[in-house]
Amino acid sequence: MLSDDSTSVGLPIRIVVLTIIGMIGIYSILTAVMSTPFVPDSMFAASNCSSFNITGTASDSPDLLVSVFDNDGRPVGGANVIVWGPRREKVVGGVTDGNGEFHYQLTGISLPQGKAEGYLSVKVMEEGYLDYTNDFLVKVKKV
Repeated sequence: MLSDDSTSVGLPIRIVVLTIIGMIGIYSILTAVMSTPFVPDSMFAASNCSSFNITGTASDSPDLLVSVFDNDGRPVGGANVIVWGPRREKVVGGVTDGNGEFHYQLTGISLPQGKAEGYLSVKVMEEGYLDYTNDFLVKVKKV
């Protein structure tokens, strides 16, 4: 065995300093990871029917239902829903219930002049989710 102690002098202090530097590095990495911005989830909406007919320039729509759900198919309750008629002048809005459903009926729907068909549009908004918009939710046809 060697009797030279010069290699072990200062070794405990070096270990402590390297440990502190390593802990600061780990803390910096964890802080950076934890402070990344929240990425909102997507949500989608579907209606209980894909189209309906009106008989003149203005008519009542059937009782329609918008169901709002997330990527995993879970209902999104408390989402704000706005539905526009084909001319975008008739609007109905509300909030989804606990089952992610919103019932609505646009009355007096009319199509743009010279058009035989149009679409109901929807916009859905909820905190923690990306806004969802569908300009072709339900087709409206004049017969």
